[in-house]
Amino acid sequence: MKRRKFITLLGVAAAWPLMAEAQQQPPGKIRRLGVLQPGAPPDRLVEAMQARLRELGYVEGRDISFEFRWAEGKFGQLAQLASELVGLKVDVITALSTPAALAAQKATTTIPIVFSAVGDPVGTGLVSNLARPGGNVTGLSALATELAPKRLEILEEIVPNMSPLAMLWNDTNPSMVLSANQSQGAAAKLGVAIESIGVHDLVSFESAFAAVESGRVVALLTLIDPFTRAHRQQIVDFAAQRHLPAIYDAREFVDSGGLISYGPNLLATQLRVAEYVDKIFKGAKPGDLPVEQPTKFELVINLKAAKALGLTVPPSLLARADEVIE
Repeated sequence: MKRRKFITLLGVAAAWPLMAEAQQQPPGKIRRLGVLQPGAPPDRLVEAMQARLRELGYVEGRDISFEFRWAEGKFGQLAQLASELVGLKVDVITALSTPAALAAQKATTTIPIVFSAVGDPVGTGLVSNLARPGGNVTGLSALATELAPKRLEILEEIVPNMSPLAMLWNDTNPSMVLSANQSQGAAAKLGVAIESIGVHDLVSFESAFAAVESGRVVALLTLIDPFTRAHRQQIVDFAAQRHLPAIYDAREFVDSGGLISYGPNLLATQLRVAEYVDKIFKGAKPGDLPVEQPTKFELVINLKAAKALGLTVPPSLLARADEVIE
């Protein structure tokens, strides 16, 4: 083979991956992704989604652009923020949490919506069926209601006499209403008295903490949503100061000093959100994409927090933990 012909063929072979990548998206087509978030930046879950999209071949400015709308804990603004994204005519909207997903659903019946961290998509009216959601909405469930009994059973292994138990939750979140009801039912089966304490703003936090102190509770269950997540350090510090063993839905609370958490791996969920967005960009209809249930769950235990509380974590529970913080 002549040297010039060999070099030409070699150049074509080297360029082939770039040519294949360029064919993934129509030339010059930049997809606009609306990102509706109840919290404030930076957010590791959003960053995980963006990283996965990059792995799937989307380069910001070439294949994709992001339109971020952050409620910064002010859930009353979600409706307006969702309307702004609709006005921008984004191609897809991602919505973290039930309040954000409901706001997006009310804002549009045509733009595809991919939700995540939603406790009960059917119970809150986001979809009518998990297998074939129909319409313009799909996403990933957090199984918030189904996991309530398991969390109480785990807490009982550390605190056998955990009655009465205080339950701290956002009483303005429709998904949390369902989770609270499920938790109360699970507590009744265990013979545990539960003190339900709703919060939704900083003022209600003060009265909630006062109620916990006056109720002579011996343990704390915190239901996680964007509001309680945003104020996790305040909750964890309160539990530590009052020597209350506490269990949470998300490992972020344990990373912040909390005792124990059990729930879905939210980072893994956000990777799937990116994959759903990719499918819709490539022509899939959201109504044909089944709502996924989480497959990865984490049990995280903080032995340092246990020691400060004077608790001994049973070896059987430690053996089941995905991570033990020492």
